[in-house]
Amino acid sequence: MTSESSAPHTLPHWVGNEPWRGSAARTGEVVDPATGRRRLHVHLAEPADVDAAVEAARAAFPGWRETSLTRRTQVLFRFRELLAERKGELAEIITAEHGKVLDDALGEISRGLEVVEFACGLGHLLKGEMTDNASTGVDVHSLRQPLGPVAVVSPFNFPAMVPMWFFPLAIAAGNTVVLKPSEKDPSAANWLAELWVEAGLPPGVFNVLHGEGDAVDGLLRHSAVKAVSFVGSTPIARHVYETATAHGKRVQALGGAKNHMLVLPDADLDQAADAAVNAGFGSAGERCMAVSALVAIDSVADELVDRVREKVGGLRVGDGRRGTDMGPLVTGEHRDRVADYVRAGVAEGAELVVDGREVTPEGSGEGFWLGPTLFDHVTPEMSVYTDEIFGPVLSVLRVSSYEEALELINANPYGNGVALFTNDGRTARHFQREVEVGMVGINVPIPVPVAYYSFGGWKASLFGDTHAYGTEGVHFFTRGKAVTTRWPEPEQHQVGLGFPQNT
Repeated sequence: MTSESSAPHTLPHWVGNEPWRGSAARTGEVVDPATGRRRLHVHLAEPADVDAAVEAARAAFPGWRETSLTRRTQVLFRFRELLAERKGELAEIITAEHGKVLDDALGEISRGLEVVEFACGLGHLLKGEMTDNASTGVDVHSLRQPLGPVAVVSPFNFPAMVPMWFFPLAIAAGNTVVLKPSEKDPSAANWLAELWVEAGLPPGVFNVLHGEGDAVDGLLRHSAVKAVSFVGSTPIARHVYETATAHGKRVQALGGAKNHMLVLPDADLDQAADAAVNAGFGSAGERCMAVSALVAIDSVADELVDRVREKVGGLRVGDGRRGTDMGPLVTGEHRDRVADYVRAGVAEGAELVVDGREVTPEGSGEGFWLGPTLFDHVTPEMSVYTDEIFGPVLSVLRVSSYEEALELINANPYGNGVALFTNDGRTARHFQREVEVGMVGINVPIPVPVAYYSFGGWKASLFGDTHAYGTEGVHFFTRGKAVTTRWPEPEQHQVGLGFPQNT
């Protein structure tokens, strides 16, 4: 397996169950965000490389589609066993290229494993239905069939988990896959591809294409690609959806978020403060389910802010391989962008309670550091509230009542995730029914569904009708077909199966 110590100087694509250089015309640099030093280069696809990767998936599809469900399941089970055994290797790669601490990397892999395990039992959801004698002598049955080659375009923040939201289901259902990971942390994708080979997956069923926006556009427009799964920012999700659907593809494009956490006066404030810190600053806030807007009822706002400030003060920021609580941001450019939002928040009148720009990290001074940042008295028109910052910035908004809080949350253009902290079951029931958000947590700060439910938001957080994994994911990667059957009755002089009687 490719590890940090043995990583190639230039990471190739992966096509047909082996490393593939392709045109090798362009490369990008992959940097360790905790040190600021180059880790490796990665090949960036040209149009001919896109064609080659898709062609490998297209050529492999007929054979994989005809492979029995039993055999496909055996490969899935073996992949699951190998991944569980070696997840420590993958976690080290993720930390070295993304920057998240090792515990966060292991947690990411565990959530991806849940989807792999769900895919191992996919036979239950692939079976059709049958109605006997729907009309006289007529039977009707249904079946689900794979689509063909599908593309998965995944973001930098979860280089293992997000691809595993999609490709286990696609492969189990009989499709072939081209994965385009982020060029910022691409090595996890090749590591997973090698694992598939060891698990017994035939050549061309799982391919990795490295590249930038032009590679994505090539997949969106390619006639052989039947469906596209995407996770990223809302502007790019909209582009993916509009471009791919215009080219006749099925699309699930998960976009950005501005996740709220509402704390009511009857909540356990210590528990709520812990949850806000973990959900706001875990993985340096670089996750689509991070809490970035903490909504507090006026009567408890001062006490809640004090408790959050105290807990933030105990966080260790530094190299994720040193047992710290929060690592660096993924690139220097992204760190600077988040710091610009901190400056804008101050200029717009928010109270800066904790300034992450002043952090002293445990690690190289050349890393891309910005510590946990806490704003109070944020108002809805401020950019720290309106924009998806995607960094360790938590904004406190104060409201006078539950009703005002619900109105604030529902007015937001995003609808990805939301959390409510309360001990009032009646209010919780009302909230989960009335809030206009796709994933709701009650005393749970990051309400990511388990693998047999489906992940996805509402409004500007989702383009398309289908959420990721769960039953919706299975339906996305298959097409339904209904078959109506009638067999003619034998002629009167025939008996049994229609053969003449022996004489």
